[in-house]
Amino acid sequence: MSGSPAQSPAQPPAASPLITPILIAGCAVLMISFAIRASFGVFQIPVAAEFGWARAEFSLAIAIQNLAWGIGQPLFGALAEKFGDRKAIIIGALMYSAGLVLTAWSVTPGQQQTVAIMVGFGIAGTGFGVVLAIVGRAASPENRSMALGIATAAGSAGQVIGAPTAEFLLQSYHWQTVFVIFAAIILTTLFALPFLRSPRLATRQELEESMGTVLIRAFKDPSYTLIFLGFFSCGYQLAFITAHFPAFVTELCSPIDAGSMLAGIGITSTSSLGALSIAVIGLFNIMGTLTAGYLGKRYTKKYLLFGIYTGRTIAAAVFILMPISPMSVLIFSAVMGSLWLATVPLTSGLVAHIYGIRYMGTLYGVVFLSHQIGGFLGVWLGGRMYDLNGDYTLVWWIGVGVGAFSALVHLPIRERSMQVQAA
Repeated sequence: MSGSPAQSPAQPPAASPLITPILIAGCAVLMISFAIRASFGVFQIPVAAEFGWARAEFSLAIAIQNLAWGIGQPLFGALAEKFGDRKAIIIGALMYSAGLVLTAWSVTPGQQQTVAIMVGFGIAGTGFGVVLAIVGRAASPENRSMALGIATAAGSAGQVIGAPTAEFLLQSYHWQTVFVIFAAIILTTLFALPFLRSPRLATRQELEESMGTVLIRAFKDPSYTLIFLGFFSCGYQLAFITAHFPAFVTELCSPIDAGSMLAGIGITSTSSLGALSIAVIGLFNIMGTLTAGYLGKRYTKKYLLFGIYTGRTIAAAVFILMPISPMSVLIFSAVMGSLWLATVPLTSGLVAHIYGIRYMGTLYGVVFLSHQIGGFLGVWLGGRMYDLNGDYTLVWWIGVGVGAFSALVHLPIRERSMQVQAA
């Protein structure tokens, strides 16, 4: 069983291939998991309209989902490293599916927000923390950065199809039925399990050290703290945009010209444009994450992360200062998409490079908790500030500020292996 403590160490061949069954299977799991997760913003208006809820109510459910995902990530990482990767994915998929079914039949804000905990833990079990650790262990050192980039891009591909699929299904089915359909779809990830067998690639020193020893060493290292803090804004910006951007575009964007190119491809309403914007982000994210994985092998990861966060900050500031039009929405979606999850292969690769791959799932899971705390605040503040002020302006500018903060905190990181430093 993958992740079993009894497995013997194995070293990757010097010329091991980049594309392997493990990478393909991991990509399939991430694509399906993230397609469903990225669609929740599309349900923002239908759910609120049916029950007459304030925008903050469903937003809080999505925010709690993000926080539960963050809390669950290091737990599922540790579970995978202790009892096996595939067991962690099975538990995650079952929780994800059950949570979606219960969401469909939750008719009060409290019910939605409680069930969101189960959905969040389900995403953790089928998301980056577990799958990237499998991919990272299976890849040779020269291929690891690119393999992590490809796996992350698969999550982006899920985003390309997730929101438009939800929008399409909502044209024919009630939102509750769509959640049940998604609950069935997430279970298809279990068909990838036979291929998710990765060796436990680690140095002798890593194999001799306990998880507690490695965690304590990381927690005492200022660089780990900086990585943790830097990932906060990534979660804030991504979760806020995923949850609120479709509604933001629907309400604030200028009308779509009947003779425009968008109308020619069937985008005739701002609600359709909102769903399309999430798909555009996902499409450009594929290219962005692949590029980040390629560059991460050749350049210093902390400087690449500084550039990504700086680019996000500038893009968000320029977008909110200009008139909101269909064209500006699509341009912003393309720019933000190219920087969207480009942080993930670099951040996970940075953790593996500095602290080793033996407990990469747990160490990256702890860092990812910061990402999801940011995600919780981005989604919840978005809904709360909208209800108080009638717009998202303040929340947007907070995102600009934390983006600049994340860019700066990456600069002092010492990007050297802890084993090399000890030597």
